[in-house]
Amino acid sequence: MKVMNIENPQEFLKVIDSCSGQVELVTADGDRLNLKSKLCQLVSLSTIFESASTIPEMEIIAHEAEDSRKIMDYLMRG
Repeated sequence: MKVMNIENPQEFLKVIDSCSGQVELVTADGDRLNLKSKLCQLVSLSTIFESASTIPEMEIIAHEAEDSRKIMDYLMRG
């Protein structure tokens, strides 16, 4: 799923952390990074934040349907 304009990255990462299954960030090169890993969160998202205070767009894959719903609920509240 494409995720756009995340204005509160800390809250977004709390939602990711609360997911029961694997959640991955797909890079522009097609690599998949495990967003449940704190190291991957720091490395991947710090690169995005260098250029903006919000996350403009990224693609994530949630392997559990319940986790996809949880992420979508968060985005809809936005």
